[in-house]
Amino acid sequence: MQTLVTGSSGHLGEALMRTLRGSGGAVVGIDAKASTHTDRVGSIVDRVFVRDALQSVETVFHTATLHKPHVATHTRQDFVDTNISGTLNLLEEAVAAGVRQFVFTSTTSVYGHALNPPPGAPAVWVDEDMVPVPKNIYGVTKLAAENLCALFQRKFGLPCLILRTSRFFPEPDDDAKLRDAYVDDNIKVNELLYRRVDVADVVDAHLLAARRAREIGFGCYVVSATTPFARRDAANLRQAAPAVVTRRVPSHGAEYARRGWSIFPQIERVYDNARARAALGWEPTYTFSWAIAQLRRGRDFRSPLAQAIGAKGYHPQTFAAGPYPVD
Repeated sequence: MQTLVTGSSGHLGEALMRTLRGSGGAVVGIDAKASTHTDRVGSIVDRVFVRDALQSVETVFHTATLHKPHVATHTRQDFVDTNISGTLNLLEEAVAAGVRQFVFTSTTSVYGHALNPPPGAPAVWVDEDMVPVPKNIYGVTKLAAENLCALFQRKFGLPCLILRTSRFFPEPDDDAKLRDAYVDDNIKVNELLYRRVDVADVVDAHLLAARRAREIGFGCYVVSATTPFARRDAANLRQAAPAVVTRRVPSHGAEYARRGWSIFPQIERVYDNARARAALGWEPTYTFSWAIAQLRRGRDFRSPLAQAIGAKGYHPQTFAAGPYPVD
C-alpha cells in the first residue's frame, strides 16, 4: 500500500514528497503542475484522474489548493471547483478505494474576520474553539472542505484529520507597509512568536496525524510554532508587544539590536497549538527561541527542508506592486 500526496509541486507537497521518499516510503505525488516531485500531472477536479491515482493507496495527504494569493487572479468558481469539488472527488474516491486515513491541509485563514480584535481589545487567542468567520472565497472554500471531511468521517467512517496551518511560505509579505518597515527575515522571525510555522514542523504534524487518524477518527487542529505567550499576555500584546517579548524571551534582545531588528509594536492574534501537541504528540522544533539561538550562531533560522525547497511564487507572472495582487 502506498501514500498519495496531492499538490506535490507546492511548498508542503514537495516537503512531504522529499520526506516520504527520503524514508523509503511508497509515495505518489499528483499536481496540476509538473515538477521533479510530481509523478502524475492532472487535476483533482477530474474524477477519473483522482480515481486512478487512488488505486492501492492507504494514506492521503491532501495539500492541493488554490491559496489566498490566487483570490485576485482566479474566479470564485475556480476556488469552488478546486477546493470544494476537488476535495469531494478525493473523499468519495478514497472511500471507494478503501483508503485508511485522510489528512486534509486547511488554513488558519478560515478564521477570517474573527482574527481582528476591535480597537482597545486584547489580542485574540486563536484555538480550535474559535468560530470561523471567513472573509474571502479562499477561507469559505477551505471551511467547506473541512465540513466535507467531517461528513465523510461521520457517514462512512473514513478517519479524517484536519490541520489548520499558519504561515509557512517563504515569499515576501503581501503587506506593503510591513515590507517597507522591516527586512523580510525580521518579519518572519517575529511571526514565529504568534502566526508562523516552519514547513518541516508542518510535515511532522502531517505524519503524526496519519499515524493517529484511525485512533482519533476525526479532529481539527491549529498547527503553528509554539508561542512563548500565555493568555494573560493578550492585553499587553495589543499595547506593548516588545515589552512582553522581552519578558518572555529575553535572549532575543542582543541579537535583535545587533541586526537592527525590532519586534512589532502590537500583536493582534496568537495561534495556540496546544491541542495539536496533546492529540498528535507533536512538538515543533523551529520556534522563536530556536531561531534566536541559530541567528546568534550565524546560521539560518529556517529548517534545512525549508531552505532546500525555497520560494516558489504563486503565479507565472510578476507584479509591480508586490509578490501578488491583494483583493
